[in-house]
Parts: sequence; structure tokens; C-alpha cells
Amino acid sequence: MKVKEILVNCNLLEIVGNKDLDISSISFDSRTVENGTLFFAVKGTQVDGHNYIDKAIEKGAIAIVCEQLPATLNDAVTYIKVDNSAYVLGMSASNFFDNPSKKLKLTGVTGTNGKTTIATLLYRLFTDAGYVCGLLSTIENIVDHEVIPSTHTTPDPIELNALLKKMVDKGCEYAFMEVSSHSVDQDRIAGLEFAGGIFTNLTHDHLDYHKTMANYRNAKKKFFDNLPANAFALTNLDDKNGAVMLQNTKAKRLTYALKHDADFKGVVLESHFDGMMIKVNGTEMFTQLVGGFNASNLLAIYGAAISLGFDKNELLVEISKLKGANGRFDMVHSDCGIVGIVDYAHTPDALENVLKTINDVRCHKETLITVVGCGGNRDTTKRPEMAAVTAKMSDKVILTSDNPRNENPDEIIRQMKEGLDEEAKRHVLSITNRREAIRTAVALASKGDIILLAGKGHENYQEINGVKNHFDDKEELSEALKEK
Repeated sequence: MKVKEILVNCNLLEIVGNKDLDISSISFDSRTVENGTLFFAVKGTQVDGHNYIDKAIEKGAIAIVCEQLPATLNDAVTYIKVDNSAYVLGMSASNFFDNPSKKLKLTGVTGTNGKTTIATLLYRLFTDAGYVCGLLSTIENIVDHEVIPSTHTTPDPIELNALLKKMVDKGCEYAFMEVSSHSVDQDRIAGLEFAGGIFTNLTHDHLDYHKTMANYRNAKKKFFDNLPANAFALTNLDDKNGAVMLQNTKAKRLTYALKHDADFKGVVLESHFDGMMIKVNGTEMFTQLVGGFNASNLLAIYGAAISLGFDKNELLVEISKLKGANGRFDMVHSDCGIVGIVDYAHTPDALENVLKTINDVRCHKETLITVVGCGGNRDTTKRPEMAAVTAKMSDKVILTSDNPRNENPDEIIRQMKEGLDEEAKRHVLSITNRREAIRTAVALASKGDIILLAGKGHENYQEINGVKNHFDDKEELSEALKEK
């Protein structure tokens, strides 16, 4: 493909050299450059690609997209100056892979909590109904039924479009993807054409990156602002930011809610640990999902499926078969009568939702023991809130290590405890070793009690000092319960 074909619909400020060059690959990482590559010099949060232009050329790059031209130009190389290299990378990646999103019915899900559950269950719903589908999620990427490991909530533009192209080649008709605020802000989804977008909620998270809640909200809103007129924009009216997402969108505006009038209105009739009875737009249905937050997720799934043409009567039957996503209110049953729950809740709001669900369902004769930590090298301001929510809504609390990454886990726990008053501190244990914390929770529990392991969910590793060691909350809890 020629340079000029890859850069179609990109705002080019200046071209120095031959734009008819044949390009064999594209890259924004100089380490992956080979002969015939078009290299994009992107200014990232940690690294500026402009510092690696010479290295890219040494490795075989024959064209460079950049925001500032180098002081010295290589006559054998074509240089393209642009306003925003990241945006042009997204657009160019779509062009390079023949715009695969235009050949799919691609639905994006954004919000603080619920993205994985909604995207995953939409994939399962449509797959079970006989459609060939793709999934891009925090847990895994799937092309038809082929599972491809996931490293980010939303991949970089080149990996993203390569996966979408693979979906097209495999005959996928629908694709469902999580859209992170980072990916919108960094233009990773530039060039993609969406059939629809879903907004779940907006709560405290990622302020280490966005700095303010306004910036975080605006990153989500940008996704809806850019939806085309033939798409649908489905938003949660129970969240105060739900209506904001629809303010400037050109897409068809749709709403869902449990507490407000909406296009897709839900009411929870009964709730148990094995599922709940819910009424949607006057029709009752049973779901194996548990809790108010999952009732909201279910409404988003229902609304999106209807918007994508799913038959309503068939939809009610298929929804009743759906099970939760891995690591999301994941039940661990035991012979000793203790109820175990593993959940990815790693924000104050998500944790509160899970704890509220447990408290709403249980009869309060049982003891609720929560084991929770906070990740290192991430938003530190939520740490005290996490501890405060846990202490308020649990009978017993064990603060422990999550993924400390390059931080001291004892210091993370100390910061969490800043959210506790003196009375709460006397009822909270601190056990840095996560395995020991889980085993202590099991030792403290009696028949009928409930243990919640929060924070890691589906993750099967614990990252300590840059090294990922195998660690699976569900495995650890299951093993400890067997030995009870």
C-alpha cells in the first residue's frame, strides 16, 4: 500500500519526499520497525517517539509521520508533518487494514464499571444465537471462538485494527469492545466506525492519568460526540453523567435505567445469590446475574441487542441463559458451607456495589469478611475511600496487597488505612501477603459466612517489582476452602 493511500482523510501539514512509496508495514515502536515501514513518531505519556526517528530509519523505515520535522532530513526518507501523530496513527491503521470496522457491526462500551460484563455477555448472547462474533475486552480478545490473550482494555491502533481485520476475514458480523477513557484520549480508536456506543457509569478512577473528574468525563463523552448518525448511543440515566454523554452526539439517543423513566426501564423483583427476577419494559425474566449493578448491566445488554436487531422474544430466552463474566461476582462454592465471591471491584463505587449486593441478599446472620487491596503505581486518592467503604459495609476486613507493582505494599496499606477512623482500625486486620490474607479469612469464617475477595477478579497473576507471579484469587480461595 502506498503512503498516500494509508494517509487518506488525514490532515497533513507538509510532505517532504515521495508520497507514492510502497509501504509493507506500519509501526509506532522503533523496536518493531523493518524494511519498508512507515513509522509514526507519537508523543506518549512516558516516551516521545520523535526521539526514535533515527533508530527507526536505521532499522529500515522509509517514511516518517511526525509533529516536528527533524533538524536533519534523510534524502532517502519521506517525512509527513501532522498536527497530531496519535490521531493520524489511528486513522492510518484503519486505512492500512482496509477499514475493517466498516465491515462489522461494532459496538463500544465505555464507563468506569461494567464494561467487561456488558461486552462479554453481548458477545456470548449473539454467539449463542448463531452469529459469528468478535470480542475485545480486558479479560480476553476473541475472534469467532479463537481466544487471543489481552494486554490492555483497548489495544493500540495497529493491534486493534489487525484484530478487527481478522474478525472480518473469519466472517464475523458483530464485534463488541471495551472502550477505555485512555484509548479515547490517546486517539487509539480514531478511524473506527461504530454501530453503537454504551455508557455505563462514571465513578472515581484513573485520576492519576486524567487529573480531574471533568477530564475523565470528557474523555468518555468524546466517544459519543464522534458516533455517526446511523449509530445508536445508549446511556445509563441512573448515573448523573448519563444525559451528558448524549448532549452532542449525532447518533440515535437511547436510555436505560432502574430508577428513572427510560427507553429500557428495569425493576428488580427478587434477588438471590443464584440469580434474580427482573422486569424489563413490563416483561418479567429470570437472570443468573446477581445484584442491582448487574440489573443495570442487563438493561444495557437488552437495549443494545434490540438496537442491533435481535428478536425480542428470542432475546428473553437467551438472556436467561447468560452467566456472569469471569471474575465478576464469581461464586466459589465449598463443602464447608462458606460462600466465596471473587470480584474485580477495584474502585470505591464498584466495591460499594458488590458489598451492597451481598448485604441486600444475605439475611445478616452470617458474617461478611472482605479481603481487599489497592494496586500500586495507580490513582492513590482512591485508597482511603476503598478502605472506608469496605469497613462500613463488611463485618470483618483484611487489608492486603493487590498488584503492588513498583510500590511498597505496606505503604499502600498504610494509605488505605487513612480512610478509617480509630474505631474502624481496631476491627481491621492488615496482612500484606495476599495468600496469607485469604487463608486467614477462611480460618475466621464459619458455615454460612461470606468471603469477598475484591480487586483482582479474573487476573491470574500478582505483579511485584515488575515481575508477574502466578496468583489466582479463585484458585487460592478454592484451595483454602477445601482444607477448611
